[in-house]
Amino acid sequence: MAVLTAFFACGGAFVSATFWLYLLSINLPSLPSDLQSASGNESIELRFPTNLDDLNNLAELLQEYKTNNYGYVMLLFCSAYLYKQTFAIPGSVFMNLLGGALFGIWYAFPLCCVLTATGASCCYLLSHLFGRAVVMKYFSQRVQPLQKKVEENLDGLFFFLLFLRLFPMSPNWFLNMTSPIIGIPLFQFFLSVLIGLMPYNFICIQTGSILSEVTSLNEIITLNVMLRLGGMALVALLPGLLFRKYKKGTTKKD
Repeated sequence: MAVLTAFFACGGAFVSATFWLYLLSINLPSLPSDLQSASGNESIELRFPTNLDDLNNLAELLQEYKTNNYGYVMLLFCSAYLYKQTFAIPGSVFMNLLGGALFGIWYAFPLCCVLTATGASCCYLLSHLFGRAVVMKYFSQRVQPLQKKVEENLDGLFFFLLFLRLFPMSPNWFLNMTSPIIGIPLFQFFLSVLIGLMPYNFICIQTGSILSEVTSLNEIITLNVMLRLGGMALVALLPGLLFRKYKKGTTKKD
């Protein structure tokens, strides 16, 4: 019964959010006549990009709208970004690329970082309110090892959470859904997502700012990038490990 209730509650939230995006997509502002003839599209369909060609076309279209309807493009982008993050829908890389293409590095970077943390926190709250029964029913074997790791790192929990974001041993969507269930406080969760995903967001946004030159997603995550992310993850984990070692040493002396 609890699982069924959770499905209905999450489903209701999903349908409401989807309806909001639908309303935005069917109430597009009018383009100036010269831009309408240049685009050559009388009927415009907005949808989430699934490849680089879709992304390039969408970026070009929204750039045209942004000139005279900046507020609409910003509202649409933020709504779509939060939608993907809240409901753990794959494809955040495309949203970061799109942000870089539309707004440039130094505006899109803080914007996407805040949207990432806010959307992940919405997923956290949704799971906290309705998702426990579903998560424990379908992912209990994966939750238990993660909970044990969290308990082992309570003294340096924030640094451990940063490590998980910088060098994820579990997918981000899984961490977002399970964090309230394994007792991670919302404030620490929000900050760990905000800071921990900054390197990844920056790499994607930087690439998005030169979107026309990118031919494959493999150009974004290279071996060099992975090594740098791994180094950042180890640096994030180090303070927590040192604190634990210091505390153990102090306990032995006492």
